[in-house]
Amino acid sequence: MIKRSRLLVILALALSVMLAITACTGGDTGEDNVEPEEQQEAEDVGVEYPEDQITMIIQAAPGGLSDTVARTVAQELQNDLGVPVVSVNKTGAAGAVAMSFLQGSNPDGYTIGYVPVELSMVKALGFANDVEPDAYTLLGRSNISPATITVRADAPWDTVEEFLEYSKENPGKVKVGNSGTGSIWHIAAASVEEATGAKFNHVPFDGAAPAIAALMGSHVDAVTVSVSEVKSGVDSGELKVLGVLDEEKSPFFPDVPTLAEKGYDITVAAWGGFAAPKNLPKEVEDVLIPAIEKAIQSEALKKIAEERAFTVAYQNGEDFYKFAKDQFDFYMKMIPEMDIN
Repeated sequence: MIKRSRLLVILALALSVMLAITACTGGDTGEDNVEPEEQQEAEDVGVEYPEDQITMIIQAAPGGLSDTVARTVAQELQNDLGVPVVSVNKTGAAGAVAMSFLQGSNPDGYTIGYVPVELSMVKALGFANDVEPDAYTLLGRSNISPATITVRADAPWDTVEEFLEYSKENPGKVKVGNSGTGSIWHIAAASVEEATGAKFNHVPFDGAAPAIAALMGSHVDAVTVSVSEVKSGVDSGELKVLGVLDEEKSPFFPDVPTLAEKGYDITVAAWGGFAAPKNLPKEVEDVLIPAIEKAIQSEALKKIAEERAFTVAYQNGEDFYKFAKDQFDFYMKMIPEMDIN
């Protein structure tokens, strides 16, 4: 009996110890022992991109080349990624307002933007010290279009020579609309002045579309904006293009001379692409960059390019960065040497 009693005491003590150990470990029954692979899969489910609305920042007013390209790509992204892509226009300071906003946004892939040639210009212009190619994750270049000298169809000039001669004989009288002080189209007009000796009265607008509207309304005498942006006005018979600022004739206006043909070495073109804030996570880049390429190469954008007379000119993010950096170095040298006030 004594031996049996001692055995029962030992068993009771052992049971007590086991219960104490279980209490100290939080009652672990093995249900929380998740394998590392299963745990990683559970974590990945919560960070899949995109899960929410993406905002597309556009630096120009609705209706121009930048806005048209950006909204077309936004719609293609929405179709591809399955989340809303909402376009927001933020105009001002030759695009610096929008690009500064984009640069300061959270690098999570939910705020992206269209970046025009002014990405490489506004720092030289003194509009924004934080805007340059190095300040962004460049996602891909989308388009390029040369500048024109365009007037109303009823204007007294039928050739670019007549227009330039009048501008030289009447300095400051010809009002030339552009897409904003320091914008690429302001640079285009200033380049014509520098090369030809003409003198214009520069009139800035928040984008090419309002500049063209002002031309049609007789508020300015000419615009120096892209082939794309004036084509519909030419097709409707309201506008005429006197010259193209490129080395080769535009396929959309094959009868219009280049200024190079007239002896003036002037080549000015707008280009654009897409960017996100710096330090975009790799898992976001892996989704967003291929989606951007697909959108730029889409039939929708190609169709609009043909209708609106611009060239789809895709470059991947790395090549786009090299291109934009070269342009940045060029304008950092050129702009301070020009009188564009």
